[in-house]
Amino acid sequence: MTNIEKKPKTFLDRFLDFIEKAGNKLPDPAILFLILMLFTWVLSALLSPIDFGAVDPRSGGELRIQNLLTGTQFAAFFANMTGVFINFPPLGVVLLAMLGVGVAEHSGFINAGLKFLLGVTPKMLLTPILVLVAIISHTAADAGYVLVIPLGGVIFYAAGRHPLAGIAAAFAGVSGGFSANFIPSSIDPLIQSFTQSAAQIIDPEIVLNPLNNIFFTGLSSLVVIAVVWFLTDRVVEPRLNKNVIVDNNLHDIPKIEVLNNREKSAFWLAFGIMFLCVIGLFFWAYPQDSALRDATGEITSRDAPLMKSIVPLIFILFWIPGLLYGFAAGTYKNMKDMVASMSKAMGSMAYYIVMAFFCALFIDAFGKSNIGALTALKGANFLQSLNLPSQITIVGIVILTSLVNLLVGSASAKWALISPIFVPMLMQLGISPDLTQAAYRVGDSVSNIITPLLPYFPLIVVFCQRYVKSTGIGTLVSMMIPYSLMLLVTWTLFLLIYWTLGIPLGLQSTYEYVMTVP
Repeated sequence: MTNIEKKPKTFLDRFLDFIEKAGNKLPDPAILFLILMLFTWVLSALLSPIDFGAVDPRSGGELRIQNLLTGTQFAAFFANMTGVFINFPPLGVVLLAMLGVGVAEHSGFINAGLKFLLGVTPKMLLTPILVLVAIISHTAADAGYVLVIPLGGVIFYAAGRHPLAGIAAAFAGVSGGFSANFIPSSIDPLIQSFTQSAAQIIDPEIVLNPLNNIFFTGLSSLVVIAVVWFLTDRVVEPRLNKNVIVDNNLHDIPKIEVLNNREKSAFWLAFGIMFLCVIGLFFWAYPQDSALRDATGEITSRDAPLMKSIVPLIFILFWIPGLLYGFAAGTYKNMKDMVASMSKAMGSMAYYIVMAFFCALFIDAFGKSNIGALTALKGANFLQSLNLPSQITIVGIVILTSLVNLLVGSASAKWALISPIFVPMLMQLGISPDLTQAAYRVGDSVSNIITPLLPYFPLIVVFCQRYVKSTGIGTLVSMMIPYSLMLLVTWTLFLLIYWTLGIPLGLQSTYEYVMTVP
């Protein structure tokens, strides 16, 4: 016998192995969130007496750490516990969407759709197509988290590839590439509103276009797809194949088998109904006075009924075709079978509900303590005090935002804190608010996939455990670190090149602010 020499592990492999092992030695994610909440309580009590001399730009008042260990705060904690849990944003989104998706999955409709998708998509293009779909899903608010990411695992598993690689690629596209989209979404006017308010500190007449970054974010889609494609196929999946073994006794995973004639007919019937529902929705939303638009006729604003109805629409657009497919294909004999499918889908979410409870309490406590807000504000002030060249300052904004994102998850909350500092400062250097906003959006995206403060982070762990029950926070973080670092470097470099070439970032503002090119 000849001894096969194993290739020595690279520094990256050793680093990721360390992250995975260290992370997986942490307590169960639910208990970890409980520990973090208790730590936040203690830290808030220790820091609350200190006067940091910080002014909250959102209110104009003093920004202090709120002591969460007082009797008043404890009383509020118990009084609001039910509301904090029930109103935890991802909870309703996940459960309602999964009710419809559960019917479509257990009836066999999703299985049939995946079979068709794999039949028309070359295996080598599976990753970029998945990432493209993940990026497009941004338009539908948080739909990508509950639809695209789990389907990434199913598609890769059905194609004979590692399912966790599919989940990682979809997660990187949905969350790591959050600001890469060529289709406008509700986040565009939300971020722009804070940028404009900050810019008016210097020039009260300035008015920015809500799509002032749309050209940059659209072209950024190509950058994100290329980076995620390369890392998934060349770095992440080979490492998973060597180190992470998929469980043998998998249940409830759609199997991609040849469809018989009855199943083919049932699929096209169900898909046709889904398509007609989408067409009907389009004609309902198209008129300027449609009930699905807001009071000003906008359809993509956060106040538009259509944007508020995304999750119920997902439920309907999967529930109806799934139900029709089930009866047409014979997988459903009566309505009890449909109810059983919905119950089964909820059963698979039991562990997530437990994690969501502790996660909601921790995030609520961390937000009320003002620890994250103070960190963001002090970091922005420090960067301003360095008085660096404009190019380095732009890079600094990207890096600072990505670090602050580990503590403050909400994109709008972070920008509300730091935009009154960065936007006026860079305007005085001749840098447009549009560019400052673009730098912020890059930094906000790239670290989404490695912060447990992301409300959907526990859900991604649950998706991974469907294939590898031993998956922990360390496994997920070690998978996503290469994406985060590579996106940080390449996307920032792309922004600097884009700026240097003088390419417009988006639709011109109604008040033009001249951008200085380095």
